[in-house]
Amino acid sequence: MSDNVQAAEPHQKQGAMAEFVEIFKTIVYALLIALFLRVIFFQPFTIPSASMEPNLYEGDYIIVSKFTYGYSRYSAPLGLPLFSGRVMEKPAHRGDIVVFKLPRDPKIDYIKRVIGVPGDRIQMKEGLLYLNGVQVPRTPLGSVQEDIGDDYVKTVSRYRETLPGGKTYITNDFGPQEQLDNTDVYVVPEHHYFMMGDNRDNSEDSRVPPEAGGVGYVPAENLVGKAQIILLSWSKGASILKPWTWVMNLQPSRFFNILQ
Repeated sequence: MSDNVQAAEPHQKQGAMAEFVEIFKTIVYALLIALFLRVIFFQPFTIPSASMEPNLYEGDYIIVSKFTYGYSRYSAPLGLPLFSGRVMEKPAHRGDIVVFKLPRDPKIDYIKRVIGVPGDRIQMKEGLLYLNGVQVPRTPLGSVQEDIGDDYVKTVSRYRETLPGGKTYITNDFGPQEQLDNTDVYVVPEHHYFMMGDNRDNSEDSRVPPEAGGVGYVPAENLVGKAQIILLSWSKGASILKPWTWVMNLQPSRFFNILQ
């Protein structure tokens, strides 16, 4: 009897080892598939600030399509300099919500709306947006009270803005005499884009040059992808270190919203 037990032990060890190898292989395959999907097709991002309100809020968890504009070095993790420019390039269009690498620090991801494409002339006059010398029409939608931080609430006007081609979206406006409401004319260089936040008076975007801490013109190579959908959303105060907020701070009304 003891001989039979001793003979079975090596087979049990071999079976356990084979099972471990299969589990390990499954994990490796799953990681490779996830990496492939992340590099080629989609990537998730969490909105970190209020610059795109009222369309994107801090705590929104969005999905970005990486194939929309083709691929650049920034499509791969770590932004390794494998090549320059874009492969299978397709242009971004006015009104697209785009995730891009900050030109002055490519380790940082930003999200803004494309307002100007190469050759466009952009200017702000008393809070109104002018594109190629023509005011971009906007329709007033009333006012709301917004918490803009540090328990400070401000009255914010909302407008529906319509770009050439018919793309429409809602903007926030604190008034016609804010810091970035009157600017010089910006002429968008070739292979670059002009980005602005929908929260017009609370967004450091292409209106602010890189040397002043802003975005400036964004090279086409820096585009990561187009924001497509809000997958999930948590309100302010949610934290990975506070497990109860994972449920208590959920905002189901924002789940699966298609971005405009």
